[in-house]
Amino acid sequence: MNTDALSRPPLALIAGPTASGKSALALALAEAAGGLVINADSAQVYRDLKIVSARPDSADEARAPHRLYGTRDGADACSAADWAGDAKVEIEAAHAAGLLPILAGGTGLYIRTLIEGIAPVPEIDPAVRSRVRALPPAEARDALMREDPEAAARIRPADAARTMRALEVVRSTGRPLKGWQDEKAGGIGCAVDLKPLILLPPRDWLQARCDERFEKIFSDEGFEEVHLLLERRLPALAPVMRAIGVREIAAFLRGEASREEALAAGKIATRQYAKRQYTWFRRQPPAHWPRFEQALDCDAIPDALALLGVSKGA
Repeated sequence: MNTDALSRPPLALIAGPTASGKSALALALAEAAGGLVINADSAQVYRDLKIVSARPDSADEARAPHRLYGTRDGADACSAADWAGDAKVEIEAAHAAGLLPILAGGTGLYIRTLIEGIAPVPEIDPAVRSRVRALPPAEARDALMREDPEAAARIRPADAARTMRALEVVRSTGRPLKGWQDEKAGGIGCAVDLKPLILLPPRDWLQARCDERFEKIFSDEGFEEVHLLLERRLPALAPVMRAIGVREIAAFLRGEASREEALAAGKIATRQYAKRQYTWFRRQPPAHWPRFEQALDCDAIPDALALLGVSKGA
């Protein structure tokens, strides 16, 4: 038995792609072990997106405490560092209250930043940032390939935000982004007894769940949510505006797509996002972190809880 781990406070982590059953399992764990669920999903932090981000409903929130859901205004972009700082506060508060903190979400960057720490990149020169952000995406991509080819090889060509971030870092600091990332600091991985579980259900089951989820989002409540968001005229690159479902519903509301076209586009976007998450969570977390590869229906929850060291009847 690892006596060092026993001396550290526990932290449960349930991660995986969208629609894989993270929220249901986190709630079951909270009820079985006396826990508090902490959101680790980048869309669910925004109060503007209760329906579109598929946040836990009021009935779920009544069964166990939930934190960091809908705490940010859509105009207030939440970076991984911002979220990690908020999560640390909630984790410490849970421990102080004698509750098990349970991270539940699919934003790998959030989770990695909290556990491993963040690169200590200095403040970016505002003039450099302005010039980089004014570049057309294709031009920024070409510049990154010349100035930081390693970052360009890691970042998807379509990911304009990460491309510009890497470019502004190398231009402002004179060092490539990876050089800073190798000096990560502030992670809590060594300070807690981490009990992780990665959900990687069968792909056909996950795809069907993705379709079912978007059909629920594509509703009068979802339409109203996006309508109110559009009225705010936030920047198109604001994280809240890039959440899955916002663009597709907005196209329908503006008359740019039929109901059937928007619904189909939303389902495709949800499945593609889940596929990217699935690949990330299959490859990136440490190999010793348990993977749960069953469809997470009611019958499978006890097996998943067992991997987290808890009996549902406890």
